Amino acid sequence: MIICGIKASHDGAIAVIEDGRLRFSVEMEKLDNGDRYSSLDDLRRVTDILLHEGLSPGDVDQFVVDGWYTTGPSGARAIAIRDGDRAVELAVAPYVESPGDEGPLQRHTFGHHDFSGAGRGYAGFTHVANHLLGAYCASPFAARGEDALALVWDGGIVPRLYQVRAATRDATLVTALLPVTGNSFADFSAHFGPFCADLTGLTPDQVIRHHLSIAGKAMAYAALGKAEPDAFPVFDRLIAGFPGVDEDNARVLGAKVASNRDELMPGMSDADIISTFQDYIGHRLLERLTAVVQRTFPGQRANLVLGGGCALNIKWNTLIRSSGLFREVFVPPFPNDAGAAIGTAACEMFRRGRLSLEWDAYSGPSLVPGPVPEGWQSRPCDERQLAMLLHTENEPVVVLSGRAELGPRALGNRSILAPATDPRMKARLNAVKHRADYRPVAPICLESRAPEVFAPGTPDPYMLFEHRMRPGWAERVPAVVHLDGTARLQTIDDRADFATARILTAYTEISGVPVLCNTSANHEGRGFFPDVASAARWGRTRYVWSDGVLYTNPDRRDTAMDFDTGTGSRRAAPESR
Repeated sequence: MIICGIKASHDGAIAVIEDGRLRFSVEMEKLDNGDRYSSLDDLRRVTDILLHEGLSPGDVDQFVVDGWYTTGPSGARAIAIRDGDRAVELAVAPYVESPGDEGPLQRHTFGHHDFSGAGRGYAGFTHVANHLLGAYCASPFAARGEDALALVWDGGIVPRLYQVRAATRDATLVTALLPVTGNSFADFSAHFGPFCADLTGLTPDQVIRHHLSIAGKAMAYAALGKAEPDAFPVFDRLIAGFPGVDEDNARVLGAKVASNRDELMPGMSDADIISTFQDYIGHRLLERLTAVVQRTFPGQRANLVLGGGCALNIKWNTLIRSSGLFREVFVPPFPNDAGAAIGTAACEMFRRGRLSLEWDAYSGPSLVPGPVPEGWQSRPCDERQLAMLLHTENEPVVVLSGRAELGPRALGNRSILAPATDPRMKARLNAVKHRADYRPVAPICLESRAPEVFAPGTPDPYMLFEHRMRPGWAERVPAVVHLDGTARLQTIDDRADFATARILTAYTEISGVPVLCNTSANHEGRGFFPDVASAARWGRTRYVWSDGVLYTNPDRRDTAMDFDTGTGSRRAAPESR
């Protein structure tokens, strides 16, 4: 059984599940240096991607399209898209299920477009369902045939708690948890700090991309401030004053606080206010979650999966996991819309009788082969030799290997690696990436050594929880310590069979330090580099390594670029991921 999932709106992607195994998931932003959050701009790209991956549309047994909130001229749910030279409306399922529906897994069928060429039409599920089943089917709970609760919190909805039952293969809504939609942190933060951008003259697409970029940056910016729990009642009062739940509430809330900050948040900086709001949301969510779970499932310690864009917030994830309320908490590396094509295909798979999805985090697009970049030198270089270079030269290296990672975070196959022992390396990498100096650089660490370096240091292969440094280690690997003393850790299984795992293992043996810096390898505001040539044209590191070959730019000596090595400051530049 071959199922093709399609995400047509922002974070567009094509994913194929064959007999319960994910063959690939290709996100549009990861092709041809695409813009971040790129949509599927042309339905004919579905056929192109399938053919590139060795399939034809006729090989697919079922096409499934993700649901969305937009409507066409008829008022029915639809996405405006091209089909070659024609502008068309692609009919889709709703964003979220409504009272009276069959439930979150209700299957919708459409005959408006023929992806297969056989006149079969296509199916669809709600957008929320893809987050729900994408997270559950990818979880160890599904693999073990266990039930789980699922907390789904995405931009256009309030946090919703579902129960997934393995034996009966069904999912039901338990309850909504807070009167706050998932876009609230970004919408609120847009009124403070560096996020108060003038959007005049931007296209609607540019405005959406700006908005989508705020949440992750604001999470980092909050470390410049201090959360003030005494201000929580202010947010309680203001939110209670809204007549109902609305996506615009957080925007209005931010405007009220910004215009009355001396009265509402006296003495608090922009970073304090953002930090406090983030903390407020997390604590109120956990309080409500605790009350519902203890009342509805007394005496149980259920499994929990997290899905939707809010599951990328490591502060909230960590708060939930460390509460002890759940036996185990799982978040896939693709909880946001980057995983929607996977999730919508998983919905079809689940309905057809299979609980568990077999998948690998490195199932994105393959590297595009190409010539050696002009002016660059190349030589064979294995992983151990690259580890020695990192240790002796203290230089960042773009590492491109195999298939790209799923989801938004670089996990070693499309990464810039660098030694973490240099206290100036974080500033160098932020300057190289044109990022603000408050942005953190993530550590990668061997899983077996992580508890020695980090607290708790538990396995965290997808950078989705918060860790702190053990005594003495912040001084040894200062480049990966965030401003608040935390780290967004990625652990790598010592036995893992991929290039970065071998590089890190060798680096540990050579240096005695089991940690390297890891940040994404990409042009500003675009997806991961699809090939060596792209990284060479970018040209902001001296070295690019790809599957056993080291490419060197002999003219590149100063990798700090705009970085002022005397002051540690950086020139104004647009921020990238």
